[in-house]
Amino acid sequence: MGWLWAIIVGLVLGLIAKAVLPGKQNIPLWLTALLGLIGGTLGNAAASGLGVRDTKGIDWTRHLLQLIAAVIIVGIGSAVWNAVRGNGRRPAGRDHEV
Repeated sequence: MGWLWAIIVGLVLGLIAKAVLPGKQNIPLWLTALLGLIGGTLGNAAASGLGVRDTKGIDWTRHLLQLIAAVIIVGIGSAVWNAVRGNGRRPAGRDHEV
């Protein structure tokens, strides 16, 4: 059940990260979930390093670190996906090379 929960949290983090980032991220839903999962894991590692992973009550600092990491990872992942898949923006009026 832990993996299912991690995937759900990764998807939620990825979707929030896509909403926070400016512009449109042309990445599939499965990649959004994967990048969110990676961001959440990195945020947990950062929280552990800072000593704030487990606190009394809601771990707001840990959740904020997870979201920050997810925003960074989704931003980088989206740029890489677009570069690899050729979905980058082209200047207006330049549909083909001469």
